[in-house]
Amino acid sequence: QVQLVESGGGLVQPGGSLRLSCAASGRTFDWYYMGWFRQAPGKEREFVASISWNGGMTDYGDSVKGRFTISGDNAKNTVSLQMNSLKPEDTAVYYCVQSKRQGVPTSPSLYESWGRGTRVTVSS
Repeated sequence: QVQLVESGGGLVQPGGSLRLSCAASGRTFDWYYMGWFRQAPGKEREFVASISWNGGMTDYGDSVKGRFTISGDNAKNTVSLQMNSLKPEDTAVYYCVQSKRQGVPTSPSLYESWGRGTRVTVSS
C-alpha cells in the first residue's frame, strides 16, 4: 500500500505562484511514474503533469505547459509541482498520483495510488 499526502494548496491571486508537494509513504519503492491530476467543479478530471522515476521523462497537460514544472526527489519519495502565472481556470482540487507500471502517463487509469487532494483557488 502506498499513501500519498498533498500539501501546499490555498488561495492565490491571478498571476501568482504556488508550490504543491506530495509525500509518499508505505510501499514506495519501484514506482515508475508520479504526477498530478486536477478536477475543477463540474468538470472532468484533467492530467496536469508527470515525472518518471529517474526524472528523465516529464509530461505536461497542454493547459499548463510553460507555466508549471514538476520535480521529484526519489530518495525522499516526494514530488513537487511549481505553478507560476496562475489563472482562474487553474482553480481545482489537485491530486497526487503514483504508478508502478509503465504506460501512457497522461491516462488516469495508469495510476494505482491517489492522494486525497489539495485545493487550489485562483481568484482576486
